[in-house]
Amino acid sequence: MKPPAFDYRAPRTVDETVRLLSGANGATTLLAGGQSLLPLLNRRRVRPVTLVDLGGVEGLDTVTLEERAVRIGALVRLRALETHAALRDTLPVLHETVRLVAYPQIRTRATFGGSLCHADPAAELPALALALGARLRLRSAAGQRTVDAEEFYRPGGGTALLPGELLTEAELPLHEGHRFRFAEVPRLGQGGFPLVGACAGVSLDPEGTVISARLSAAGAADRPLRLHAAERALTGRALSGLGSVLDAAAHEADPPSDTYGSADYRRALLRTTLRRALEGMRP
Repeated sequence: MKPPAFDYRAPRTVDETVRLLSGANGATTLLAGGQSLLPLLNRRRVRPVTLVDLGGVEGLDTVTLEERAVRIGALVRLRALETHAALRDTLPVLHETVRLVAYPQIRTRATFGGSLCHADPAAELPALALALGARLRLRSAAGQRTVDAEEFYRPGGGTALLPGELLTEAELPLHEGHRFRFAEVPRLGQGGFPLVGACAGVSLDPEGTVISARLSAAGAADRPLRLHAAERALTGRALSGLGSVLDAAAHEADPPSDTYGSADYRRALLRTTLRRALEGMRP
């Protein structure tokens, strides 16, 4: 199929972009990398009045490494994150996770902000943002606000983006003393969307006991899911004999049933992926 007719705009600045969005009344769709949007347009599942192409907007494609955080512009391509040597050393789990997203050809076009805003509950990067406690900068004609990743993803699906708002940047905190891992089981082999994925971050004392934990899941609910109960179950114990932790994670999950697997199957996979992520960090 071919996409429906629409007006095309290509702003050059953030201010110009939010002006276009301010009077759109929800009839404007933003194009970043287009890896999710273009198939939806071609199938006519999305019918915008106006398509705003962000590809030429200045200042949204930068990566900044700071002492306590990494700031990533919304238009940074996933391939750029994958090949950024200093970022790989500073936040290795980001490099590890980006490499799981689709294929190199897709990562060359797909953007970090596009993945966060598309908010597919099975996608890797929203789950990573949750585990890291990302803070998302949103701009509109009325000004700027910052939203925590956990508040950004809403029960029932969707995001906290308001009409007229644009994601400009994500700030990923560097959790000193924590190690993070991401594990997944893809639907159709390497490069496919995960059936279930899990991101785990832990801080250990010298005896190998967990001081603090940050856990999240992809494909385990109607949104990227923070696993608070599993974090509490893990804190104060070693990274072995994880049955109660995995039980807590499976109990928190509310995955869908579809042609790829039942809800019970996905809960079992969540136990598997979370165990793999945690066992990969044993001292």
